Amino acid sequence: MKIICIGRNYSEHARELNNPVPAEPVFFMKPESAQLRNNQPFFYPAFSNDIHYEVELVLHINKVGKNIQEKFAHTYYDGIGVGIDFTARDLQQKAKEKGLPWEMAKAFDFSAPVSGFLPVSDFADRNNIPFGLYKNGVVVQQGNSHDMIFTFDAIIAYVSKFVTLKQGDYIFTGTPAGVGPVVIGDRLEAFIGNDKLLLCNIR
Repeated sequence: MKIICIGRNYSEHARELNNPVPAEPVFFMKPESAQLRNNQPFFYPAFSNDIHYEVELVLHINKVGKNIQEKFAHTYYDGIGVGIDFTARDLQQKAKEKGLPWEMAKAFDFSAPVSGFLPVSDFADRNNIPFGLYKNGVVVQQGNSHDMIFTFDAIIAYVSKFVTLKQGDYIFTGTPAGVGPVVIGDRLEAFIGNDKLLLCNIR
């Protein structure tokens, strides 16, 4: 399986990082080894001093697809969950300054905590899904799928032009404004609506 991550999919988040709002989806990949499941703790890596959280809605792909038409894209995922895209912001900045790829800042081991998935039938309107992140009991990020620049279906159609989607893949669909650093001892809790789906302790 692979993890496909959409960048800059909320305009306020793009602005807070001084990035332009994209005209087409921007995506990058995390490997299978980036998964962190079952509410396991995240151990702060020695190679970074500036790890940031980014909460995101996550799609679970349920069948193989290539060059998927947007009108059929909704049939290619069967679950929606929530995840955290951990980013080594210091490594990312150094790579950007040198014009280098920044996989080391995004794709490192256990950089993608992810919840279980709720069936899509649980969602009356996939374009109106509220979600958020608490850090140590305080809300730090709040978002809603209706604020995405590119919808779930548009993302699937675009990405599948370049990369074949396979059963079991995840798509992280972008983070709203409010990203920030974590330190050892922090407790992150991610929600869809009022349902807490993900807990991640920083150790």
